[in-house]
Amino acid sequence: MNKTPHSIAIEAALAADWTKAHEIVQELNDPLASWIHAILHKMEGDAGNSRYWYSRAGNRRYEDYGDPLAELEAARAFAAES
Repeated sequence: MNKTPHSIAIEAALAADWTKAHEIVQELNDPLASWIHAILHKMEGDAGNSRYWYSRAGNRRYEDYGDPLAELEAARAFAAES
């Protein structure tokens, strides 16, 4: 099975490789990439930037998940279904 850029970015984020995860999602222009980007900024404690990326992620909100790691897992499940 081929891994998508989204799943690679999520794996990098889960491994705390913020640079790689950011580099990947910054090259993508879709709601899933924006959601992942939002989670990354949430994990970094940058609420303002995170909220900006949530605004580009469709129907997702900063407040939807309290735990960013659980949210990354939800994004991974969503990416696998897509």
